Amino acid sequence: MAKNIKPRATDYAQWYLDVIAASQLADYSPVKGCMVIRPEGYAIWEAIQRDLDRRFKDTGHVNAYFPLLIPQSFLTKEAEHVEGFAMECAIVTHSKLQKGADGKLVPAGELEEPLIIRPTSETIIGHMYAQWIQSYRDLPVLINQWCNVMRWEMRTRLFLRTAEFLWQEGHTAHETPEEAQEETLRMLDVYAAFAEESLAIPVIKGAKTDAEKFPGAVTTYCIEALMQDSKALQAGTSHNLGQNFSKAFDIKFLGRDQKLQHAWTTSWGVSTRLIGAMIMAHSDDEGLIIPPKVAPTVVAIVPIFRSPEEEAKVKGFIETLLVQLCGQAEVDAAKTRSARNGIPRYFFDKAANQQILVDWRDARPGDKQYHWEQRGIPFRMEVGPRDVDGGALVLKKRLDRSKEIVQLTQVAPDWLRAKLDAVQQEMLDKARAFRDGNIRAAASYDELKKTLAEHGGFVRCHFIPNKEVEAKIKDETKATVRCIPFDGQGVAGKCIYTGQETTTQVLFAQAY
Repeated sequence: MAKNIKPRATDYAQWYLDVIAASQLADYSPVKGCMVIRPEGYAIWEAIQRDLDRRFKDTGHVNAYFPLLIPQSFLTKEAEHVEGFAMECAIVTHSKLQKGADGKLVPAGELEEPLIIRPTSETIIGHMYAQWIQSYRDLPVLINQWCNVMRWEMRTRLFLRTAEFLWQEGHTAHETPEEAQEETLRMLDVYAAFAEESLAIPVIKGAKTDAEKFPGAVTTYCIEALMQDSKALQAGTSHNLGQNFSKAFDIKFLGRDQKLQHAWTTSWGVSTRLIGAMIMAHSDDEGLIIPPKVAPTVVAIVPIFRSPEEEAKVKGFIETLLVQLCGQAEVDAAKTRSARNGIPRYFFDKAANQQILVDWRDARPGDKQYHWEQRGIPFRMEVGPRDVDGGALVLKKRLDRSKEIVQLTQVAPDWLRAKLDAVQQEMLDKARAFRDGNIRAAASYDELKKTLAEHGGFVRCHFIPNKEVEAKIKDETKATVRCIPFDGQGVAGKCIYTGQETTTQVLFAQAY
């Protein structure tokens, strides 16, 4: 058992932070509420970006960039939106610093209008769309941006809840309400497919209640995942904004009937919170486990030798191994690159920026194995003199820590890809079995409370959404309606709180 990681069963919250520290994904910033994403963590975010960006472009979207600073007056144009974000805003009021009478720097140059550091960009993008959209021929507008946002938050939990975080936000404008609704659900499907196919996290799709929806939206849809401590995590949202923002920002177009009308808009986003979800869904008491699809490094090779002669013998074998996996051209190219800390890296899949590394550091083999195990690399390969004599290597799988002897003649790119794909599927199957085993039904409020207290997880029940009732249930159980799932609707039953007949079923859970 890892000495630097608290077991999940003992302290799950500390375990989560210990895994991040041990794998060097992120660190605390001197700015309270913010985090520093270290290279290992940022490489995972880049993998998420690449995959999602491809999916967005496959559905016709393009990228753009909008300002970090938003005039304060913009937020007041959509009443529900400003009410939802007012308490989270960071505000710029001055344009410079100057020396005060005591020689210390003080704010100067007070702005005529304060500027909000974007908590989200519906307002500034709505303003620009009003300039760009004149006719139905200009529609649809399908834009995404990758950026940072600020929502003032002092109760930091790395990746899950920080004042500043990275995300993407899609913003689209459409000619008809039907097109906007289709877009909203299409992007929800994109998120769900990405979560399951790339992060190996099974999700449940559904709609939020009015109490939980995005401020200013007509309807918010979400994907909900279950973490290993049986708490839910919202992994992505897609919002049908109707005409709320187009009316607030005067996004009008001349329709096919030659009449002026407001556009129908949507917005949707996921953030670096996905890295937190990945950690909590898959990792174990030994450290991080990364799904192969988003792993920056797919194999760590650990050479084992005691003498210069053995080192030369092992090195020759490893070079042959690398040529078989990455190609001679890549092995030659790697020799021209700087090897950080005595660890050369070789591109296994250049398009995905996935690498294989060789740990030539002056350290014990066991320490090297431990080091890469805590960083969640899907596979490790050990090569010693005896392995070379047998024309083989030892392959260790991070997911279940199993090992096998593999002949060098077996090793090829397709062989490794098959191994990685098998691990990816195992991770999804394992997470899905856990999720499905922690969905329980409740026929009464007492049963809901009992199930949440004893088991956690998702609790499915008939319920009539109501803001006041949901607030009371949250106060008494710390659970919220995570979503109104798409499946299972239309079956009559009694609301667990009021006893009234309803065909609406919801999922309650305690959540991050």
